[in-house]
Amino acid sequence: MKNSAKNIHGWLLFAPAAILLVAFTHYPTIATFINSLFSNQSVIRPSRFTGIDSYYMLFEDPVFWKVFVNNMWLALGTIPTSIGLAILMALIVNKAIPGRGFLRMSYFTPTMLPMIAVANIWLFFYAPDIGLIDKVLGIFGFDGHNWLGDPDTVLPAIIIMTVWKEAGFFMIFYLAGLQTISPELEEAAQLEGSSRWNYFWRIQFPLLLPTTLFVLINAFLNSFKLVDHLFVLTKGGPDNASNLILYYIYETAFSFLDISYASALTVFMLAMLAVTALAQFFFVEKRVHYR
Repeated sequence: MKNSAKNIHGWLLFAPAAILLVAFTHYPTIATFINSLFSNQSVIRPSRFTGIDSYYMLFEDPVFWKVFVNNMWLALGTIPTSIGLAILMALIVNKAIPGRGFLRMSYFTPTMLPMIAVANIWLFFYAPDIGLIDKVLGIFGFDGHNWLGDPDTVLPAIIIMTVWKEAGFFMIFYLAGLQTISPELEEAAQLEGSSRWNYFWRIQFPLLLPTTLFVLINAFLNSFKLVDHLFVLTKGGPDNASNLILYYIYETAFSFLDISYASALTVFMLAMLAVTALAQFFFVEKRVHYR
């Protein structure tokens, strides 16, 4: 009886989290997959089973492939840069330097800002002719440029803004990881005549690999979840040069009212993220040194 009471008590404690997980994660995923197998329902035409027709349409959609390539370039531009800056900032603020608390707060402040607010800040920077960047360039005799209206510069502009937003967040994890490393290791390295770079590369970085694994997976997932800034900055333009998968899903579902195709896009994105995250986990896991 006692064991049964404990089991019931444990399940009751677990039930709220399980209900929320099923209601907001598992059920929407299953419902989205089912929607992708049926045609759109209207007042005069009921929904009918179409199988994987939406997925065939996905692979034949040139806009989708352009959006997919944009998202991969965004991930390639933001992930290594954000991680590298996060490590550098963590190494700086981990030292006993004057104003260390203020410096930590400065690095972390962009992370606390909502993405819409960040987009409006950078919209002021990127505005042609009257923006801060063009004003500074004008001092040195350069002409103004429409950074968000040029297909060649719009995606790099978004990458820079995303790195500014995310690097401080990842810095917190690296700072926590650095503070778990015994200072005796640095003292021993100094006694052996090791340089700062050699100490970082041979000792600190290997011990930070668990943190890097966590940050790498989260950074990759975040690169496919960022969509708020596109509403303010570009709406995916010009000519889909800055469009990303999540924004394309939003457009398909709520602007074009094609729920079936939007569901197929969502399932594809979820499957790709799951496979990539698992691959990263198992690949990097072999190189992780746990303490």
